[in-house]
Amino acid sequence: MNGRDFSLQPFSPVSPPLNFTITGHIARRSRQLAIRYDLHGPLTELVIPRPANLPSRRPGLWEETCFEFFLGIKHSPIYWEFNLSPAGLWNVYRFDGYRQGMTEETGFTSLPLSVRCRPDSLRLALELDVERIVAADQPLEVGIAAVIKLAGGGLTYWALTHPGPQADFHRRDSFLVEL
Repeated sequence: MNGRDFSLQPFSPVSPPLNFTITGHIARRSRQLAIRYDLHGPLTELVIPRPANLPSRRPGLWEETCFEFFLGIKHSPIYWEFNLSPAGLWNVYRFDGYRQGMTEETGFTSLPLSVRCRPDSLRLALELDVERIVAADQPLEVGIAAVIKLAGGGLTYWALTHPGPQADFHRRDSFLVEL
């Protein structure tokens, strides 16, 4: 299994400083891709969506607390954006190039999210058959990110790196993990 631990950083200094950390692990074994996010800190300071009655595909999840990852085929402009809500809601978009040709990816009809929430931590995990969209031998470049909504208002943007002047998870130079 090809895997890596990760730690996300907030975009620019947030004032006052946040008392949170977001870490996790991502791994790939031929057909399977597994990712886990661990959010630690006083969750009462955040807006965490309640579990949905029926986990399903939903647009616009990045407007609330949402964990995201981006899969790009190495040496190709094509990439996918995965949005994972602690409510169990999800979506996957395919792009032909940087923010170009966005369409819902029909290769997935469900995503089996696992969510565990405690007062000081939240764990979200997903394991999926990545061969629904890419071949087992295609090398992938991965960007890992999160949007966290604060109880006092506003969104914070977290990623492995923030290479530009604005938070932009679609930048290929932020797809730092190779699987």
